[in-house]
Amino acid sequence: MASILSHLMKSDGTAVKRRKFTEGTLRHNLYKKARETLHEGMNLKQGVKLPPDETFNDWLAVHVVDFFNRIQVLYGVVADVCTEASCPIMSGGSQYEYFWLDGQEFKKPTALSAPEYHLRLFQWVEKQIFDESIFPPDTDSDFPKNFKKTCQKILNRMFRVFVHVYIHHFDRLMEINAEPHGNTLFKHFYYFVTEFQLMDEKAFAPLALLIDKICNDP
Repeated sequence: MASILSHLMKSDGTAVKRRKFTEGTLRHNLYKKARETLHEGMNLKQGVKLPPDETFNDWLAVHVVDFFNRIQVLYGVVADVCTEASCPIMSGGSQYEYFWLDGQEFKKPTALSAPEYHLRLFQWVEKQIFDESIFPPDTDSDFPKNFKKTCQKILNRMFRVFVHVYIHHFDRLMEINAEPHGNTLFKHFYYFVTEFQLMDEKAFAPLALLIDKICNDP
């Protein structure tokens, strides 16, 4: 059975770039605390709550970075079957199509194939989280005033990866036994963004059935 980690590669054979926090810093410690939420038996819904005496922006930063790292892995699982031929548009079923807009190369919403959309999405997020003026490496520097809004945009776009993977490539997740990994990641993401109201409820519509099935823990 293929390992999920064996898929942590881009189509050109290079490893995806993952953001890490410097050991010993506040944000590295918060990052570890966030990751502890994933230990077996932990309550994910409770685990996303802001810890006492921690700032929201720090908690938000470490989660955005963590989700970026892990969502790349999730997409890596299906990347070999998500091709220009199989997925000529970035969609979530017949009712939802996502257009790319970055304000630079693409100044108006543009239809892309799913693999190209994901490539540009990950590059767009990567550029921001490695920009120390947006994601400061330590507490000596302040977050920008629009930090929450920036993260909301990142999270909204990363949610589209879940939409495409679950609707178009769920069989691939099942094939390599990656469904439990995907479900845990999805629940963690969903609980976090709903805890802090970081996404519009309408954005969840494509995966409403999945949310109803796995995210209604008491």
